[in-house]
Amino acid sequence: METIGQQTSRDSKLMRWSMLVLISVLFFATYWFQDVFSPLKELMERDLGIDSGDFGIVVSATTWANCLGMILVGGFILDRWGIRLSAILFGLLVTAGGILTSLGASDLLTEDTSTKILLMAAGRIVFGIGLEITCVIVSRVVVKWFKGHELALAMAINVGFGRLGSFFAVSFGLDIANNQVVPALGLAASLIGAAFILLLVYLVFDKRLDRQVQKQAQETTETDDEKFRLGDFVKLVKNPTFLWIASLCVVYYSAVFPFIGAYGPSVLHHNFGFSMALPDNFGSLPLAEKVGLYLTNGPKITGLIPLGSIMFTPFFGWLIDRRGKASSMMLLGSVLLIFAHLTLTFIRIDALAYVALFCLGIAFSLVPAAMWPSVAKIVPENRLGTAYAGMFTIQNWGLALFYWLPGQILDVTDSDYTWAVSPFLVLGVISIWCALQLKKSNRRHNLGLEKPFAN
Repeated sequence: METIGQQTSRDSKLMRWSMLVLISVLFFATYWFQDVFSPLKELMERDLGIDSGDFGIVVSATTWANCLGMILVGGFILDRWGIRLSAILFGLLVTAGGILTSLGASDLLTEDTSTKILLMAAGRIVFGIGLEITCVIVSRVVVKWFKGHELALAMAINVGFGRLGSFFAVSFGLDIANNQVVPALGLAASLIGAAFILLLVYLVFDKRLDRQVQKQAQETTETDDEKFRLGDFVKLVKNPTFLWIASLCVVYYSAVFPFIGAYGPSVLHHNFGFSMALPDNFGSLPLAEKVGLYLTNGPKITGLIPLGSIMFTPFFGWLIDRRGKASSMMLLGSVLLIFAHLTLTFIRIDALAYVALFCLGIAFSLVPAAMWPSVAKIVPENRLGTAYAGMFTIQNWGLALFYWLPGQILDVTDSDYTWAVSPFLVLGVISIWCALQLKKSNRRHNLGLEKPFAN
């Protein structure tokens, strides 16, 4: 696949993009499993006998260990052990976590509701530890292959794979599983196993690239000068620009992921009268009636948010590669986030609900397309594992709180979804402030976040 004059495999466009597909399937599978619970909430309450608080515990369990610093440990491991050993270790963890969660929901291990909740939460903890570090590893791999080439576009497409997984999980998870909890979770866990196999295939090419790089004596990926040192972490947390982009990361994702992955369909159901399931005779209905039912179905419409980001995120990544304006795009995404949650929380007009969801989808595309490649301009490449791990760690603090908090508010307020999702609006306000501070820091330190990313 290489041509005369090329120095390494990553100089081949075909090889770069082939490697991106191999590793991005893992994003697809893990995001599917992460969001598969979104349309299952009321079904789990009915079939497993849990309440909203129990559901909040299960979905938030993904973040618990990571809030205690497990992602940072994983980032240190990645920077010290390298991509290959780290990928095998944490890929096994996401696979094991998916299996344990699906088994916990079934009657194979227990029929006791409390024990089921415990097992599902344990599975989600194991999955969560592996999930965030595999996300760090995949991001590190994209930088490894695309820095100096189409980095923002590649990262955007990689994110798009994850959004595609979210779309299928939210929109079709129930349909594929025939409205049953255990088959839905079992399918999601199987997808992770298949993606892990593709990850192992990628590692063969990763080793080949390292040999080529070492042979050309241009750079090394696993030599002593790239091992983790505590002093590097201290410098990282003292970097003001990194702290602002990390802060934006936590408030932004805390306002988006819990809505899509847990509460969005129910918000549309209770606040706007959307349905939670399509009728049994849906397949035999006229096309016009099908469209109407689809557009008023909570899980289906919530699933369109990640679907829209699949289309828009690569475009914004392409734009950043060529035009720059990354910090400005993050600010615009934060503004759209406020409008979306303000409308969905307090304005009960169906037409505006669709506009709000569209704006949420655009924000869901703008911020990630700009944020993740920007980190590579702020932090040296051989410390990206620790940097991304730090961002994912504080992101999990926010996710743990905002996956859990709405469920508790629902129990206290007798299922009042206005109060339950109003914290997301507050997060939108904070995200604007963080984005403004990031722009100021970029100007002060001349980091080039407003300049094109591709050489």
